[in-house]
Amino acid sequence: MRRFARREWGALYGTLRTALVTRKWRAVAMTLGAVCLTALFQAVQNQPWGYQPVQDVGSVRAGEPLWLALLRTPLSLFVPALDLPVWGALAQVLLVFGIAEICLGRPLTLLIAYAATLAGTMYARIGIALGPDHPLGLPGSDARVVDTGPSAAVVGLAVFVCWRYRARLTGALVVVAMVVEVMIKNNLAGKEHLAAIAAVLVVCAVLSWRQRRSGGPGGSGGSGGPEGGVRPAGSGRGARSDGGVLPGSGTRSGAPPIRSWKR
Repeated sequence: MRRFARREWGALYGTLRTALVTRKWRAVAMTLGAVCLTALFQAVQNQPWGYQPVQDVGSVRAGEPLWLALLRTPLSLFVPALDLPVWGALAQVLLVFGIAEICLGRPLTLLIAYAATLAGTMYARIGIALGPDHPLGLPGSDARVVDTGPSAAVVGLAVFVCWRYRARLTGALVVVAMVVEVMIKNNLAGKEHLAAIAAVLVVCAVLSWRQRRSGGPGGSGGSGGPEGGVRPAGSGRGARSDGGVLPGSGTRSGAPPIRSWKR
């Protein structure tokens, strides 16, 4: 069991522990901001005066114009669904976004999160256009369903982090759990989760293909490190929080060279 845990989560645990020990809360600064923004939207939309303003800036429906949905998508990720407990959304963002921010870096975390969210949003429109009789179709009533919350982004990030750090069994369990969710509760949210997973798996396949084609490291290597041999953001000797190198690190320390003289 210990060998399995080390093989499945060893590299991921090592990256998280190092970042949290050395940088503490600064390692997840973006995640903490996202949690605060989600809590703020929840507090505002539950006020008599606040529901409509939150809907105007962060509510997405498949029946609305595409340009409006794309405009609202960035904030829709942080608007909790009204029919679900807010602590679930906060816990998802804190845990999964925090892990992704440390392991992937902030830009890639946001890119994958929004790609997964957009995949779910676009699937809803395509599914409604296909109609309920199509295997991938959706009923027309789903066009009026409010589509907000971080769940699609959370699922997409979880799958991508598992692929990057070769936690293959964990990633497979995430996919299986989403399939079971659709089988038990066949609703729009569950199908959007599957669309998000499909989009992220396509990204993983493209990155793997590019690595194999370029002959880069990690194309067919073993386990125990990030996929592709990519070092996590902010890690390594002399790393700064922005991915740069601190002065005095590496081979240029600023000190005069040490020479060895022989008589």
